[in-house]
Amino acid sequence: MSIMMKSIFIRKIQYIPVLISIAYFFSGFESRDAMHRVSTKQNQEITLQDERIPISPKEFYIANITDERDNRDLIAWILPSVSPGDQLKAISVDFKGGGFTAIKHFIERGLPRDTSLCAINIGLKKFMVTETAKGSGRADGHIILSFSFDLERGDGETVHLTDYNGAAVYDRNRGPAQNIEPILRQALENGLIYLNKWIDQQANTNINLAKSVKISFRDYDEKPEGDTIYYSTKRPIAWSDFQSKTGDNKYEAEVYPTIGYDEHTDVVKGTINLQLVIKVCLPKSACWVKEGGRNDYALNHEQRHFDIAKIASEHFKQKIKAEKLPVDNFDGFINVAYLDSYREMSALQKQYDAETGHGTNRAEQEHWNEKIDRDLDALGVK
Repeated sequence: MSIMMKSIFIRKIQYIPVLISIAYFFSGFESRDAMHRVSTKQNQEITLQDERIPISPKEFYIANITDERDNRDLIAWILPSVSPGDQLKAISVDFKGGGFTAIKHFIERGLPRDTSLCAINIGLKKFMVTETAKGSGRADGHIILSFSFDLERGDGETVHLTDYNGAAVYDRNRGPAQNIEPILRQALENGLIYLNKWIDQQANTNINLAKSVKISFRDYDEKPEGDTIYYSTKRPIAWSDFQSKTGDNKYEAEVYPTIGYDEHTDVVKGTINLQLVIKVCLPKSACWVKEGGRNDYALNHEQRHFDIAKIASEHFKQKIKAEKLPVDNFDGFINVAYLDSYREMSALQKQYDAETGHGTNRAEQEHWNEKIDRDLDALGVK
C-alpha cells in the first residue's frame, strides 16, 4: 500500500503540524455529485482500530460524545481497486458498527477517564471522506473533520469552549477501503491533540476552566468628590450636602442612602481573583432640609441612616466570606447575598424611623445611636 498524506488544521488561518509525509495542499472541494457516479456495489466497511491516543490529559476527561452531523448515513465515498470501465465510480463506506458508534468507542477507549478533572463534551459536527480518480490507478483523498468542545458544569449546563475544523489530503493506490484506516485514525487523533493543547494553554487564564475563587473587598472612594458621597468615618454628612429643594413633606429633612458594588475579575494559575468594590453612597442632589431644621440633633438622625446602610454592606461582605464560592456560579451567590442585604437595609431604615418617630422620640433616638455605634464597632468600622 502506498499512501501519502498532508494534514491541515483550519481555524483562524492556523495549521497543525504535518504528521505523515506531505503530498500537497488543497484549497477546496467540489460537490460529491459532481465528482462521483455512485456504484451499485455493496457498501464496504472500515474497521477503526483501537489504540492509545498519544496525549495524557491533565486538565480534562471526555464526559460525553454526541453526533451532530447533518448527514449521519456514511463517512466516505471511496474508489475501489481499478477495473475496466469503472475508473470514475465510487462506493459508499462507513466504519464497522456505524460511523458515529465507532468514533465514540475509539475516543472512549483511547483516552483515560479521570472524573476529578474538567468534564468535556464533544460534538461531532462533520466527518466526510471523498476520493477522486487520477492517473495510473491512484486516487486523491479529501478528509474534513469538525468537532465542537463544551465544558460540562456541575449543574448540568454546558459552556462552549472551542471548535476544531480540520482537513487532510492524501494520495494512494486505489484499493480496499480498509487501507485508509490509519489516515482516518490520525485525523481523529489530531482533533483530540488540538483539544489537549488548547486546554493546556488556557487552563491558567480562562475563567471557564478555573478551579477556585479567591475574593477580596475594597470600599469605593472618589476623589475629587462629586455629587455622590461615599461612606467614610472621616467624611460625615454636613448640611451643605443637602442640595435638593424642599418638597411637600411633613418631615424636616431627608436622605436617600443606598448600597451597591462593582466586580473585577482576573484569572491567575487557575484561580479567579475576584474583587468586590463596595459602594455605600448618598447623592447630595437627593438630600433636602427645611429652613429652620438645621441643627446637630437632626443632622445626627440623618447620619444614622447612612450608618445603617454601611452596616448592611458589611453584612453583605460577611455572607460572602462565609461561603466557598463555586467557580461555575459565583455571581449567582453574590447576587442573592446582595439582594438579601439590600432588603435588610430597607427594613432597618423603616424600623429606625418608625421607632424614633423620624427623630422626634429622643429616648428612642438615643437607644438607636448606641445600637448603631455598637454594630459599627463590632464590624470593625472605624
